[in-house]
This record gives sequence, C-alpha cells and structure tokens, in this order.
Amino acid sequence: MALAVTDATFEEVLKSGQPVVLDFWAEWCGPCRMVGPIVEELATEYEGKVIIGKVDVDNNDEVTSKYGIRNIPTILFFKDGEIVDKQVGAAQKSVLIEKIDNLLK
Repeated sequence: MALAVTDATFEEVLKSGQPVVLDFWAEWCGPCRMVGPIVEELATEYEGKVIIGKVDVDNNDEVTSKYGIRNIPTILFFKDGEIVDKQVGAAQKSVLIEKIDNLLK
C-alpha cells in the first residue's frame, strides 16, 4: 500500500535512503482516481526497493507549493532527495514502471 505522505513526514521520507515516488492527488480529481489503483499496485510490486507515497494536495499546502504542483495528478521521482523525473497527468502503468526502473539504475 502506498504511504500517506504529509507536510510533517515529507522530509523524513526523502531522507530514507531509498528512491521515492510521490503521487500528488486529490479526492475530487477524476484522472487521480484512474492513476490511484496503479500507484497502489506499484507500491506493492516495488516494496522494499522504492518508497511509493501519495500526497493529498488539499491537506498538504507546504509540499505542494514547494514543488509548484499546479496540475494533478503529478508524480515526482526522487533519488538522493532530488527530483530526477516527473509525470504530469494520467499515465499508463508501463510508463511509470519504466520511470521507476530508471530510478533503480
């Protein structure tokens, strides 16, 4: 299951030493509801290798504004605490798998 990441836990998650994938979403967002189940599947498939989390943009203004999230869903890919890739808008699972696999190289 994807980790619920908040303003309070964000820095701690980034400092975990593992690659991090964060899905910025909202309950009212249609495309977010399409991507949500894919993110959950990936969280299970990559458990122990990559931290996959979800950030509710309605309840976490600090992180959302820090990264200038204006369109959702937006998925950010972090390695060593830095953004190395980004996916804005709904994407197929295969696209996200390729980006996650690149994080692990």
